[in-house]
Amino acid sequence: MTATLEDASVRPTTEYAVRLTGVHKTFGQGARGVAALAGVDLEVAPGEFVCLLGASGCGKTTLLNIVAGLDKPSAGELELNSSRPAVMFQEAALMPWLTAAANVELPLRLAGVSRGERRSRTAELLELVRLDGVGGKRPHELSGGMRQRVALARALASALHTSDGSLPPLLLMDEPFSALDAITRDVLQSELLRVWRSTGAAVVFVTHDVREAVRLGQRVVLLSSRPGKVVQEWQVGDLSGPEELDAIAVINQRLREVISSHAAA
Repeated sequence: MTATLEDASVRPTTEYAVRLTGVHKTFGQGARGVAALAGVDLEVAPGEFVCLLGASGCGKTTLLNIVAGLDKPSAGELELNSSRPAVMFQEAALMPWLTAAANVELPLRLAGVSRGERRSRTAELLELVRLDGVGGKRPHELSGGMRQRVALARALASALHTSDGSLPPLLLMDEPFSALDAITRDVLQSELLRVWRSTGAAVVFVTHDVREAVRLGQRVVLLSSRPGKVVQEWQVGDLSGPEELDAIAVINQRLREVISSHAAA
């Protein structure tokens, strides 16, 4: 069976959690300036799971940092219609002196949530990521996969908390499973999909792994080699079996073409 992939390049949306229009990013100035992004147009709907795919150095992380507010575009426009974006990195980046529960509770404390409410929310989030009962342990007592679950719960605590609950949550993930072994990675991918479906958060997930992108995303967005720009998009939600394998093959081939054209330039 051959998968029919819908090209999502002209996908119309009337609502968005985040929208980027003509976003450029250059590091440095003049002849020594390095262009990381060159006119990125991207829109993510509330509750949508979008995977950003591209070769190493294509600007995926730079784009995520701009959406997170950790960096500013050199040109173009960023519009957020969401709660403050929460970010999950390759490393769990937990506070080693805090327990798992205290790490999850931290963004709620910084947001001024009352002690009783933040403890209640923390317990719910730890249960959501299947870590109920380990809230009292410190990071060094947990496995790598468990630490990433704590990091996910902490990101959800930040993303799902707004002053009035009226704005859709937005979760930004920068290759969060890349440092894990294959079995743990597979388990956490399944867990992430379960958590995403239960929370309704919009997710922008950065990866260079086509199989991971097709498995997780509803839409895969391919960036060119540096300077990064959107070169193609595909709707991949609900694919399985032979269709999923065909989609992986099609996107892999397109990724190789993008990389080869850059190397030949």
